[in-house]
Amino acid sequence: MAVFGISAADETVYRHFLRNPDTTPGHLHRLLDLGEETVRATLDKLAGLGLLRPGTAPGRIIPAAPETAVARLAELRLRELYQEVQRLTQNQHILATLRAETPVRHNAPRGIEQLDGWPQIRDRIDDLAFFTRQEVLYAEPMGEVPAERVAYCEPLALRALRRGVRIRAVVPAAALDHQPTAAMLSKLVSHGARMRIADTVTEHVLVFDGHSALMPLDPWDSIRGALLTRGTTLVANLVGLFEKTWEGAEDIGVRLERPGEDVAPLSDGELRVLQLMCTVGKDEAGARGLGVSVRTYRRYIADVMRRLGATSRAQAALLARERGWI
Repeated sequence: MAVFGISAADETVYRHFLRNPDTTPGHLHRLLDLGEETVRATLDKLAGLGLLRPGTAPGRIIPAAPETAVARLAELRLRELYQEVQRLTQNQHILATLRAETPVRHNAPRGIEQLDGWPQIRDRIDDLAFFTRQEVLYAEPMGEVPAERVAYCEPLALRALRRGVRIRAVVPAAALDHQPTAAMLSKLVSHGARMRIADTVTEHVLVFDGHSALMPLDPWDSIRGALLTRGTTLVANLVGLFEKTWEGAEDIGVRLERPGEDVAPLSDGELRVLQLMCTVGKDEAGARGLGVSVRTYRRYIADVMRRLGATSRAQAALLARERGWI
């Protein structure tokens, strides 16, 4: 839980109460081999964060559910990160005063770049998307994506998917209530993107290959301005927070309409791909079974998933079993 700013002692105490709910702190310092002052400070901190609360009897303590705790910590950590970025960008005048101290110009790139307006943001996204080779991570707080952004984002994402780039996105449940947004999400899913939904998404995050992150200055007005950071600790933290959000979200296929039953039977080759997908543990083993590269094997799997109308491998396996194909 260190990614959320939780110390080892904090985590030890919280886990203790998860295992022993509605107990008293009593001799907790002896049980956990921690100092009394450390335990008192930790209890106060966890209570302030909402991870611990009074129990049903005086002196007893109940822990917050893990889902509640992680969501709360993620929200607080994201808020801290955005405040840190804001402080960094608001202090750029320091650079001018430092440069005035020396005649030497240093050409090392800055860790954070501020982009003003949609044209600059679009140009950077175009460049980042073009050079991305592995994965794009995307978290969107808006349930209704403006039509002009749909028109721009959909073809950009489809080009990336055709090149074999993985796309994972978390969007709010309200996105499915907006027809143009839902249609775009469904189309991307049908081409291999992985989408999950959460009741709410607090921040807008866009990460390319785990190295470059683009964040709007205002999550609710993403074209007003943005911050681009490359290869910094901030990017690593954002990736970690995205993964926590991803783990707590629900596969979008659960909310989309069930695929029609009129899917034509798979070919022998497609059935072989499906069987390998369901029986081997790693894509490398499946690729060896077919005698193809891992990238080609994954493309075959994506094609089979599209045929089935599945949004995940697990859903593809279930649909195939329902039809008696495996």
